[in-house]
Amino acid sequence: MSLDVPTALLERAEAGRIDDADFVDCVRRSLPYAWSVVADVAARATAARGPADHAVPPPSEAERGQLLRALASDAIRGALERHFGVRLAFQNCHRVAAFPPELAGGVAHREFVSPLAQIRNQSPELRNC
Repeated sequence: MSLDVPTALLERAEAGRIDDADFVDCVRRSLPYAWSVVADVAARATAARGPADHAVPPPSEAERGQLLRALASDAIRGALERHFGVRLAFQNCHRVAAFPPELAGGVAHREFVSPLAQIRNQSPELRNC
């Protein structure tokens, strides 16, 4: 399961009444490793007014799974981008980058998400991630 949803939040969702703050808090509590990685790259990108990335492999498969769940879900990824005010990019099961919104679609962003960058960042030890 991607998220650990409290009963009260599930009940509000079933009634059609949750907001981004409720959802983001659920993500933060459910996926703490992914949250910490995204919070870090977002803070660095915002401070530098430029791209920032995280390229350290997670300490375990559980943490790798958190990153995959957070960044593969349109809803989770979108909520994280809105919350932190950045555009996220993801590659190789653990490499996460954040771009200030005005740089999304720019040269550095296009390069990071390009097939060429994906191939260049492959290695035998990353094939099973």
